[in-house]
Amino acid sequence: MSAPQEMRREWLVLLVLSGIQFSQMVDFMVLMPLGTQLMREFGITPTQLGFFVSIYTVAASFSGFFSALVIDRFDRRTAILALYGCFAATMAACALAPGYWTLLAARTAAGAFGGVVYANIFTIVTDIVPESRRGRAFGAVMSAFSLASILGVPISLALALHFTWRAPYVFLAALCAGILVSAWFVIPPVRAHLAGGRERNALAQIRRVFGEPNHLRIFAFSSTLVFSGFLAFPFIAPYLVTNAGVKEADLPFVYLIAGIGALIAARLAGGWSDSVGRRPVFTGCAVATAIAAVAMTTLPRAPLFVAVLVSMLMFATSSARMVPAMALITSGADARLRGSVLSFNASIQQLAAGGASLAASLIVGRSAGGELTRYWLVGIVSALGTLACIALARRVRPAENRNR
Repeated sequence: MSAPQEMRREWLVLLVLSGIQFSQMVDFMVLMPLGTQLMREFGITPTQLGFFVSIYTVAASFSGFFSALVIDRFDRRTAILALYGCFAATMAACALAPGYWTLLAARTAAGAFGGVVYANIFTIVTDIVPESRRGRAFGAVMSAFSLASILGVPISLALALHFTWRAPYVFLAALCAGILVSAWFVIPPVRAHLAGGRERNALAQIRRVFGEPNHLRIFAFSSTLVFSGFLAFPFIAPYLVTNAGVKEADLPFVYLIAGIGALIAARLAGGWSDSVGRRPVFTGCAVATAIAAVAMTTLPRAPLFVAVLVSMLMFATSSARMVPAMALITSGADARLRGSVLSFNASIQQLAAGGASLAASLIVGRSAGGELTRYWLVGIVSALGTLACIALARRVRPAENRNR
């Protein structure tokens, strides 16, 4: 196959992987802007809403941990098709859930499959894309987060406002089915990791992954990054409505503009990571993210355009910093253990996200007038954690340099 044909094939695979990431991100993100409706419909507190969000990430964490023990024994294509098929089924289960507890169970199952799907996407990208083009590849795949804000969340919210909360999950079930068919035809077998031998003993596999100091540095960096970044996100929509004066009907517009900013930022960060370097790009994005977190969590009542600009800054900087971060993380994993390392990493990230959601829900309160309180404290903790990641990122080395 010629180089141009190989690159076209590569980008077609990236397009499908981006579609998978898009659907998984919409499913994860849509619950947060629906928080106001859920608190009203189910009569739940901010703490209960935080638990509703965190159960997804906790399930993803546990499933990612156990899948990491066996994931490198399979063709990557087979693994992602099977996992994504199960994830699509959970979307239908959410749409058909008759009540709160059955929906909670369906969300738990969605997290269990979605977390492993997330790890496999980045494993496949790392296996099929050369190092010199990997920053742009990650930028393309991680643009799915932005597209989820631009298209997925506004569409889902519009469906929920005009029908019921079930409508977004009907939409997602249909979308997942279409993407699954495309993935079947486009994603090639990915078996190179099988040639190096496979570790079948689970305890030995854990020792190999966690016995490498660079992997431990990856996990420390990754968990701090996600924890600090996710602290503010579960309460952005409720805070905009109750504290900043944004109308609930305007939330789709806010997410649309914020998503456009995030999309542009992710693509720029991907190119800069390949040309300027991952660490300096990450440092700049991390500083900007810390500033955005403080601005977002202290936003007073303001005109809609101000709320949109601050939200766009929050989404754009958060999205941009993850591109060089994931490039650093994937390059630091041993090639033969990459699937396991990234599955463990996804598990740790999901646990960190769940912990962040729970921590935020314990910090944030509600005043007698219905406004959220102590959200500013969440912003301070988020900013400090993000700045700490700059030092942690400097300790992550490429796998080929780990013994230097």
